[in-house]
Amino acid sequence: MEFESFNAGTLLYIGVEEGGTAPVDTILAILGPAGTDVSDVVASYKSGKPTKAENTEKEDAKPAPKTEAISQETTNTATNDSGRIFASPLAKKIAEEKGINLSQVKGSGENGRIVKSDVENFTPSAASSTTTQTTSSESSTSVVTVKPFVPAGEVYQEEIKNSQMRKVIAKRLAESKFTAPHYYLTIELDMDNAMASREMINSLPDTKVSFNDMVIKASAMALKKHPQVNSQWKEDVMILNHHVNIGVAVAVEDGLVVPVLKFTDQMSLTQIGANVRDMAGRARVKKIQPVEMEGSTFTISNLGMFGIQSFTSIINQPNSAILSVGAIIEKPVVKNGQIVVGNTMIVTLACDHRTVDGATGAQFLQTFKAFMENPVTMLA
Repeated sequence: MEFESFNAGTLLYIGVEEGGTAPVDTILAILGPAGTDVSDVVASYKSGKPTKAENTEKEDAKPAPKTEAISQETTNTATNDSGRIFASPLAKKIAEEKGINLSQVKGSGENGRIVKSDVENFTPSAASSTTTQTTSSESSTSVVTVKPFVPAGEVYQEEIKNSQMRKVIAKRLAESKFTAPHYYLTIELDMDNAMASREMINSLPDTKVSFNDMVIKASAMALKKHPQVNSQWKEDVMILNHHVNIGVAVAVEDGLVVPVLKFTDQMSLTQIGANVRDMAGRARVKKIQPVEMEGSTFTISNLGMFGIQSFTSIINQPNSAILSVGAIIEKPVVKNGQIVVGNTMIVTLACDHRTVDGATGAQFLQTFKAFMENPVTMLA
């Protein structure tokens, strides 16, 4: 997650390199007046006895030659003799998305550092644009190898450094898949009543409820009746959670995050909808806090908005189950002995067989199905 300092100053010390990991209470960086000696502060933190920040701001502090040299070199430019470009992480990200060469951007930040507004307001000159196009064209031509009787083509590969989020996702999902014995239960729901109920609810002023909100509410109520699905496996004991905290999987640029609705069973449909929209919106712009993604007892993943009819998910440990929700499909169905047009939705429950037996998972889905097909029962 990106973090920008709220204070101005010269960057005196970098504690964690980009892409690295940092334990709690690690120094990320130190800002202060140019030339301040921060070696004592760094040493005290590494020894476990941090000194007060104000000790780094003494007026009689002797300037460090190296720091002073960098400060002088970067006063009016965003680069130094080594060719390194000084820019905020957000500015680098925006430049990469827009295809802007940061060496052509003039920084307006401290010591010539390139900030977000510099990149957003940057307009490349016609000459540089022409040069870029020509270079790109020449590069593309030079890497194409044509051989007799073989179709011309270009082998193109790109290496993308794995983000910390992607590394954590890979580690946790692999641990879940290879340690928890997964099995899957699938059931089809009649969504006609749910669609009619949603239309009626949303006709009320200032009210907006989605089908996903109804799935979350039905899951929370079913979990209260089947706490073993709301459980957690430990080596010596099984923990039955009698509180319901539902995690809602949200796709973001770098992967997947799971904001958690605490005490979901106590929320109304409108409260669930408002909270999900708020947390999902903040998750997509990296404004959600880590504490808001902790403590789930059950997880829901919905790909119905992408037209996916059914799929299976990997359990979000330490949960014992995850519900995969598909799209609502209009198709011929049999009702009262007649073939009619109906609306159905397929959901699949992935269970950890150590805690949830097949019959237990099936009973949960039966209860869930009853709530979804008769939404009025969720309003009682």
